[in-house]
Amino acid sequence: MGRTPRSSEDAVHDRIAVLRAERRTSRKELAEAVGVHPQTIGYLERGEYSPSLALALRIARYFDLPVEAVFSLDPLPPLSSELYGRTAR
Repeated sequence: MGRTPRSSEDAVHDRIAVLRAERRTSRKELAEAVGVHPQTIGYLERGEYSPSLALALRIARYFDLPVEAVFSLDPLPPLSSELYGRTAR
């Protein structure tokens, strides 16, 4: 699985790092669960790699969330604003 730099119009935003922290899951644990190398999780979190549809679905399933709660073509607002109507400070 090679890294492909993405243009701004192809950018896929994600909440993987936030979800991992919330669940106290390491990159290695997530990678093993979804069948990729731990570096791939790092590339995803840093926005250096866009996941395949299958990988995005496996990651969403791992977190037991709909795929659109984990990934988006638009920048994702902070979870606190979505859950509680709070704005970022």
